[in-house]
Amino acid sequence: MSQPAAKLPFWVDFGLIPLLNLVAAFAVAGLVVAVIGENPLDVARIIIYGAFGYGEGVGFTLFYATNFIFTGLAVAVAFHAGLFNIGGEGQAYIGGLGVALVALGLDPYLPWWLLAPLAVIGAALFGALWAYIPAVLQAKRGSHIVITTIMFNFIAASLMAYLLVDVLNPGAGSMSPGTRFFNAEAVPPRLSEILAPFGVDLGGSPANLSLIVALLAALGLWLLLWRTRLGYEIRALGHNASAAAYAGVPIARVIVIAMLISGALAGMMALNPVLGDQGRLLLEFPGGAGFVGIAVALMGRSHPLGVILAALLFGMLYQGGSELAFEKPSISRDMLILIQGLVILFSGALENLFRPAVARIFAPRAA
Repeated sequence: MSQPAAKLPFWVDFGLIPLLNLVAAFAVAGLVVAVIGENPLDVARIIIYGAFGYGEGVGFTLFYATNFIFTGLAVAVAFHAGLFNIGGEGQAYIGGLGVALVALGLDPYLPWWLLAPLAVIGAALFGALWAYIPAVLQAKRGSHIVITTIMFNFIAASLMAYLLVDVLNPGAGSMSPGTRFFNAEAVPPRLSEILAPFGVDLGGSPANLSLIVALLAALGLWLLLWRTRLGYEIRALGHNASAAAYAGVPIARVIVIAMLISGALAGMMALNPVLGDQGRLLLEFPGGAGFVGIAVALMGRSHPLGVILAALLFGMLYQGGSELAFEKPSISRDMLILIQGLVILFSGALENLFRPAVARIFAPRAA
């Protein structure tokens, strides 16, 4: 009979192994860069400088990371319940509708510090409602959550296209599908405005207070999963559904609740671009963040702290990659997608590549 895998120390399981996967991904990416005739070290320098070398670059990195924190947390909480929520893109889309309806209806009457909490509620509520139907189909009818959430992405995109073209569009003078601009008094200040008196210069970056909401959401999810009975039931379901049912966990109810939380977190992603940056609801504003959240959750080992760190990494790749496209025209956007794909490959499909060797080193000490 095979021996059960020894439990590794926390810092090894959630720190060292993801770091080794990341190093392997960048090593392979460096070989690809070298093959096309560029210096991998020079490319790495440009990416890192573009993301963290000056204030505006840091601001853009934080802006992208905020999106990925929300969607990464959404995927992570579903993972803990043994569910694979691929519908974060659609849930973020519908969450943007919730933000827009709150802002369009209340921006003539409320300042940003009163409107923003209501927008958070609207985004979470609409995102959760969009995840509710796939959750019920999974819990009550046995429909596969992967299939239903994927299909709901397409439904959300079609619904938003109709609403932004035929219903919410302000009409004459509008050159693109979208709503009118929200009143300036209803839009939260950007981090650059808040931090400027303290000598912190983030330039014209769109980073805004949604970052604080994302960090609070990560803290709240950690407390929920590891400090509450519901969190224990979610994790028990994800570890072994049969054992959880035998122990009295209401499987159907926990599935629905976990997906509602996941949809709410994905919906809150809309706060960052819709309320914090664009000041209006535009078509295709999620920009693929729902799918990047899957990679963020995988790399972060579905732990809120890991999700934050992985989101910063992908924010760095997005912002640093934009700088790289200017500095190195020979490296196209497809090359940056390749690097992101390698990170996903080593963090997901090849997650156990280094685990056996690391376990032989650290498992005896853990025991």
